[in-house]
Amino acid sequence: MTARKVSFHTLGCKLNFSESSTLARQFEQGGFERVISEVDADICVINSCSVTEHADKKCRNLIRRIHRRNPQAIIAVTGCYAQLKPEEIAKIEGVSIVLSNNDKGDLYERTVRLSRTSPVEVYPCDVDSLTRFFAAFSSGDRTRTFLKVQDGCDYCCAYCTIHYARGSSRNMPIADLVEEARQIAAGGQKEIVITGVNTGDFGRTTGESFLDLLKALNEVEGIERYRISSIEPNLLTDEIIAFCASSPKFQHHFHIPLQSGSDRILQSMGRRYTSARFADRIAKVKELMPDAFIGIDVIVGFPGEKEEHFLETYHLLEQVKPAFLHIFPFSERPGTPAVNLPEKVQSSVATERVERLEELSRRLHGDFCRAGVGQVQEVLFESTLRGGMMTGFTGNYRRVKVPYRRQYINQIVPVRLLEMDEQHDLAGEILE
Repeated sequence: MTARKVSFHTLGCKLNFSESSTLARQFEQGGFERVISEVDADICVINSCSVTEHADKKCRNLIRRIHRRNPQAIIAVTGCYAQLKPEEIAKIEGVSIVLSNNDKGDLYERTVRLSRTSPVEVYPCDVDSLTRFFAAFSSGDRTRTFLKVQDGCDYCCAYCTIHYARGSSRNMPIADLVEEARQIAAGGQKEIVITGVNTGDFGRTTGESFLDLLKALNEVEGIERYRISSIEPNLLTDEIIAFCASSPKFQHHFHIPLQSGSDRILQSMGRRYTSARFADRIAKVKELMPDAFIGIDVIVGFPGEKEEHFLETYHLLEQVKPAFLHIFPFSERPGTPAVNLPEKVQSSVATERVERLEELSRRLHGDFCRAGVGQVQEVLFESTLRGGMMTGFTGNYRRVKVPYRRQYINQIVPVRLLEMDEQHDLAGEILE
């Protein structure tokens, strides 16, 4: 008998990738064959994002595209968009089941019993009921694994729907996460990316600390690299920075959201730090890890952002010199406080500011990557093959290309970094 097929379509953040991978393992354990998204499947699972209106639209278009191509498929939608607007999704032709984030762990049991002719099933959940923790880590898809350590957020920033989509901050005990890391090591993967909604807020459920977690994971044999996916500036303590600098396993790579370099705008956003505090955190990282890759999130066009406020952001970024910027035009989300703020910024103005920051990001990223030329660094190579070349990343996240050699997949090897191309990739010479 031919196995039923299931495909997964993941939108959004690293957290969603870890959860999709865990859901996929449940289907595989149930006898399903997992196929790539381009292959027609009996069940198509969409793990949605709702960080912007564009993300919602992307999910709707994906549902319609799958249904046109494969009208007999059962389409299951979960994730943040499904949590926030389940009835809206249920009205889209082709959808069979919509599950809230609290019911994500029940997706397999509730989906496999459906037929294409079954009525649409919708499992709504209000924010106060989002209390379950769905344990998750990715596997089989990448050289690195995303390990979910925390879910939810208590910060309720003025522009953000994550609190409504994910609920309050919660986490698994450190002992359980260490066991998951051991499972990952047993599977042969060498790098773990520690992820969550508000990762540094780890410990709300168990009374443990994020630093305690890092120290425990550091002792897991078989894992050679860790990265922290994102951490709020107010939660990036001197102790965390010092530990990462001292540990050979924790890479010199930080993703730290700024959102705005204007204290007035930060206050309006409901952020929990000032521009000076942010700059101080970057300075502390660079003091102990001068070679650190620092990625920064920025929102432009927030209500009330005048040119002077934008220039405060621009000049702060020029001052701290991150390696990369993740730039987002403000997207008004229904139900958030920002909807009612005055002094809306015209979309054309926001677009122009995005372009200015993108140019700055290209320059900063080029400067960072170019500074590595001539160095010898450890590179973890991935399986991707393009044009006869394979790629990997240094500990501080410079991407390196070398001629494809299968034996180097998922191996950490010393590489001399050579010239940089237009995409800021570095040619490499493997030292054997």
